[in-house]
Amino acid sequence: MSYCVGVDIGGTNTAIGLLDGERVAAKESIPTLAGEGPDSLFDRIEATVRGLLRRCGVPEDAITVGMGVPGFIDQEAGVALNSTNLQWRDVPVVARMRERLGVPVAIDNDVRLYVYGEALLGAGRGVRHVLGVTVGTGLAAALVSDGRLFYGGGSMAGELGHIPLESIPYRCGCGLTGCLETVASATGIARQARDLVERDGRASVLRDWFPGEGLPGLTARDVSRAYDEGDAVAIEVLRRTGEQLGRGLAYAVTMYSPDVVLVGGGAAAAGERLLAPVRESMQRLLIADYWERISVVPAALGDEAGIIGSALYGRDAAAR
Repeated sequence: MSYCVGVDIGGTNTAIGLLDGERVAAKESIPTLAGEGPDSLFDRIEATVRGLLRRCGVPEDAITVGMGVPGFIDQEAGVALNSTNLQWRDVPVVARMRERLGVPVAIDNDVRLYVYGEALLGAGRGVRHVLGVTVGTGLAAALVSDGRLFYGGGSMAGELGHIPLESIPYRCGCGLTGCLETVASATGIARQARDLVERDGRASVLRDWFPGEGLPGLTARDVSRAYDEGDAVAIEVLRRTGEQLGRGLAYAVTMYSPDVVLVGGGAAAAGERLLAPVRESMQRLLIADYWERISVVPAALGDEAGIIGSALYGRDAAAR
């Protein structure tokens, strides 16, 4: 089949797209509305998929569907075991979507499918061993080797954000202290900046932009903007974040020896402000033989990576 549908479920919005070969022919975003329960979302996904197919003149039985779901997934059983952001536990996603659409459906973790899309059609295209990380609300990673995702025992591989580092003081929602994602994430970047301005009293344009009690509204995007203004706090935060992320990635590179490390996700929009210290940290911590054979690059597909990876995964799963 040349047509496949990708569904990228997020905590706030769900992106749905129709892939025609290697091109996203049509896409739409709908609110996830997690509080309404999974069946409400499945009904709206079904309606959106059918609408996209009508718009593009594609028969409803001529597609496969792949779905990226956050959290711990049993991809073989087609069940979302624990998707905390969605308040889902043991939800039979594949069975319920097959009932609605009547076509092959497959699911996997959303970050894995984001990296899968980048590995096949994005920044990792043509590369055998791809390690990808998404720096968003949290931090997660996935490895694609010779076109196949690596899962590990219990399909739990890739939780790079929960490597604890002694230099990180923050307690993580998982219960550990020092998890990498408490700094190397959009929320972590914003928290570090707030601490320096509010707790340590550092002078910063961020204080001017968020006067009074406004600092809780500060985001990682604001830190990047302040960086471009030459703000010392913003520069320190992004450098520190990049150094810590580079440390975590150095551990992963030593374990898996990828050919390329790609960095995506919302916070990765900081670009070289973040990637430059990532590379410096990795080069300092890696044996030269590793460093000299890899490249560290930004993801290339933008917001479509999750749609593309999910669609390709669904297609490939149906072909197996």
